Amino acid sequence: MPVLKVLLITVLGTILAVNRFNILGETARKNLNNMVYFVFSPTLVCSSLAQTVTLRSVLILWFMPLNILLTFVLGTVLGLLVVKLTRVPRHLHGLVIGACATGNLGNLPIIIVPAVCKQSGSPFGEVNVCYKNALAYASLSMALGSVYIWSFAYNLVRLYAPKISNEAKIDENSMVNPISITKTDPENPSTCSTCATDDESHTQDHLKNFEIQCTRCDGKAEEPTKMEMVMKHLKTLVQKINLKILFTPSTIAALVGLVIGVVPQFRILLIGDDAPLHVVDDSVMMVGYACIPVMTLLVGANLIKSLSGLGKQLPLIVGIAVVRCIVLPAIGVGIVKGAVHLGLIHPDPLYEFLLLLQFAVPPAVSLSTITQLFAAGESECSVIMFATYSCAAVSVTLWCTFYMWLVL
Repeated sequence: MPVLKVLLITVLGTILAVNRFNILGETARKNLNNMVYFVFSPTLVCSSLAQTVTLRSVLILWFMPLNILLTFVLGTVLGLLVVKLTRVPRHLHGLVIGACATGNLGNLPIIIVPAVCKQSGSPFGEVNVCYKNALAYASLSMALGSVYIWSFAYNLVRLYAPKISNEAKIDENSMVNPISITKTDPENPSTCSTCATDDESHTQDHLKNFEIQCTRCDGKAEEPTKMEMVMKHLKTLVQKINLKILFTPSTIAALVGLVIGVVPQFRILLIGDDAPLHVVDDSVMMVGYACIPVMTLLVGANLIKSLSGLGKQLPLIVGIAVVRCIVLPAIGVGIVKGAVHLGLIHPDPLYEFLLLLQFAVPPAVSLSTITQLFAAGESECSVIMFATYSCAAVSVTLWCTFYMWLVL
């Protein structure tokens, strides 16, 4: 039922984007994406964590960050395989790998897991206790997933975006062109001559940018040491990844929410009906609740641009669907049950159920926002989302049924 609700809201977003209504036109979609990135997603993460996570729960749930990391690592490897087999264009590599690696670790778990507790005859014990624990587990999953998605998938799509690719080509061409000629002074052979080109200032800029050392008098260039080469590669990597983006609004909000939930003084001040500043927490939570429906509407709105291209993307869609709906969930069973066998996870069927569910969810809806921000593969992302969530209506239901039987 939760998956079907997501599909219904997606269809509504598509209807609102058709030319007849044009409520979610291109300008409106871009503005809503910015609202999701800077406002809705951070407030949802912060309020959920502050409400439900405590120091004790953080210590108990230490395996969850590792479990999510494994979903990303395994998904990335399988995504590279899909890219190789389907031979997608380079500007879509980031989208394909991101769709295989980043699951919907926020929206679906925070809907599905607490909903299981409220059903009559819940297999996870007393309703109130189950619901409180489910909300804590799902909130932490949402926060951690947000950090991973906006630090990994964001940079992945950014690196393969058309603008980045063009800049990379320019840099490669610049490095290939010869920029200097080594000469020696016949009258004074003991001194090294300066490197010269037709444009001396241009040469100096190149020397500064690429740290090219002056050549010796025998015409042989001084070879950099291994340490210098390592530092040069690290510097290039840092410049490409842009570490500033790791501190996205959602990441900062997750840290703030954890601090409020873990530190007793902040919790007493902000959380609960008797807290002096509980109105602040209520307001933040109210804004955060807009995140899930808005992101889902945007998926449907972006879909209107590319329904005609569904056939062309069929091999790509099948590859991603197989990875997210079949291969990863099966691998997750082995990982989680192995961790239980080794004593890495405390005996809690609900917790095990959530860890297993993290492998079975479809791609993260945030990918739609990310592709919109970089204008890279927006239409393809919409088709992928619609197809994978349609498959998830069946696959998530079947896997959840199997997981319940497995953990109980």
